[in-house]
Amino acid sequence: MRDGARLETVILAPRGATKPLPMLLQRTPYGIPDASVNLGAHPSLAPLLADGYIFVFQNIRGRFRSEGTLVMMRPPRDGKDPRAIDETTDASDTIAWLLQNVAGHNGRVGMWGTSYDAWTATMALLDPHPALAAVIEAASPADQFLGDDFHHNGAFRLAYGFEYVAFLETEKTSNSRFPFDRGDIYDFFLDLGPLSNADRRHFHGKSPTWSDFVAHPDRDAFWERQSFVAHLRKTRVPTLNVAGFWDPENFYGPQKIYEIFEKDDAEGLNHLVLGPWNHGGWHGGTGRKLGPIDFGSDTAVHYREAIEAPFLRLHLHGGDESPGPMPEAQVFQTGVNRWRTFARWPPVEGVSKRRLYLREGRALSFESPTATGADAAEVYVSDPANPVPFYQRPIRPLLQAGQWADWLVQDQRFVDHRPDVLSFSTPPLDADVAIAGDILAELYASTSGTDSDWIVKLIDVHPEGLAPVPPKPGAPPAEVAPDLRGYQLMVASEVLRGRFRESFSRPSAIPANRVVKYTIDLHASAHVFRKGHRILVQIQSTWFPLIDRNPQRYVGSIFQATEADFIKATQRIARSREAPSALVLPVLTR
Repeated sequence: MRDGARLETVILAPRGATKPLPMLLQRTPYGIPDASVNLGAHPSLAPLLADGYIFVFQNIRGRFRSEGTLVMMRPPRDGKDPRAIDETTDASDTIAWLLQNVAGHNGRVGMWGTSYDAWTATMALLDPHPALAAVIEAASPADQFLGDDFHHNGAFRLAYGFEYVAFLETEKTSNSRFPFDRGDIYDFFLDLGPLSNADRRHFHGKSPTWSDFVAHPDRDAFWERQSFVAHLRKTRVPTLNVAGFWDPENFYGPQKIYEIFEKDDAEGLNHLVLGPWNHGGWHGGTGRKLGPIDFGSDTAVHYREAIEAPFLRLHLHGGDESPGPMPEAQVFQTGVNRWRTFARWPPVEGVSKRRLYLREGRALSFESPTATGADAAEVYVSDPANPVPFYQRPIRPLLQAGQWADWLVQDQRFVDHRPDVLSFSTPPLDADVAIAGDILAELYASTSGTDSDWIVKLIDVHPEGLAPVPPKPGAPPAEVAPDLRGYQLMVASEVLRGRFRESFSRPSAIPANRVVKYTIDLHASAHVFRKGHRILVQIQSTWFPLIDRNPQRYVGSIFQATEADFIKATQRIARSREAPSALVLPVLTR
């Protein structure tokens, strides 16, 4: 690198190449393959291996055998300092070195990756090397306070943030697993008590990222420097942004990056893919199923063969091998299980914004409410000492068990009748309801406390009926369809920490017992609620330990709250003519 640091890099080139080939570069904190690895043993790479690439894998600074110091999500450098370094300069310096030292290349370099690896690829776009000819960012974080790994709308993602810090910052030369002393992390984090206990008990001031969490509880300059909103502008490099509808880590990021680039994309270089995947599901396996949900086709194979490979072929190989221009947005429509293309995302033409109102009797209706007054409300008590679990217990460590990968598609009936979870439902639908685009919740709510979290979930409820018929005795073995009768499939969900209702940088107490309007972005979906299904909305104020516990009494920083700050609160969700709580759905009209 320009400051003399050396980064551990493995270069894998195909034997017997008959022409110059482009290079594909991936920069990661998670470790790189051994130099003797045979990429041909990885079926998911088959489409790329067929086209021919020189693959380059590199550990970022401070990881494994790379020199320097790890700074998690290192912010962009000061452009006025010619000696400053960041992930942008490291990417550019790496490409320059590769062009000079690797034989048999055609002068074009692509960068690709998932999650942190996608973030390093996106960082390269801030000041791209001239040879950077294509970027695939899949599940890159874009804003760690608003919608990605560590916070959602200011609410701290406790279980993931805690484990990830231990995973990445405990050892330089390995990926460490935190030694939980409980079989259920719900119990572990409840026993932890206030977040102020975490450093004293476990990190002991040796985790810079946890210390940053504690020091920056609001969206201050620290978080703004890490946000791509402040840095990304027009891109001159063709970019493919990839996201999974059920990605528990970075569904927000790719859409935000796409949105930023789309503001100035007259050349049509910016593209989006949304599929029915969890984190990285586009590269692992077939993509036919997620949990018990069957999508009817091998969606990940389709992505790799019909989207990823042609995109890279177009921009890195070119010439006679070019497949032609790509659609603007390729989106998998769940519910009916088909790929669709859109000229823009979210779509505008053929979309009607319709409000689905919370009504009396815990009903949902497209007809606005008629009841008036303060009594037109539903009430529950939120108790931080008995928080609603986000997953059916026991909850295993997120990064050490398989639960985390598909928790977003798990049946939500396990909390459906808790007294601190409100459920509103339509009758069985008499026709399909198709949505495509961004979903908003407009929640009119009051709390007896002075701070509160508001969690809204949009759910597709499968119809009841007879159980799937098992094969007859003696018949050839057949896969029995899972029993999805009454299954509650979460289509979209999000949390808003009430203190940030007006500003993420200047939090304020909620006026007790006063109805306040909260607008919560549930993000994008492309889903069809089929005829005979029901649409369900769940509302709650705890989601543990996915989200840390809100004391429900306003304090300056929840990271510094004490046990005495945690109180029960009575929550009221209005459903009146004056305060019409609703979900705003982007309903397709054609």
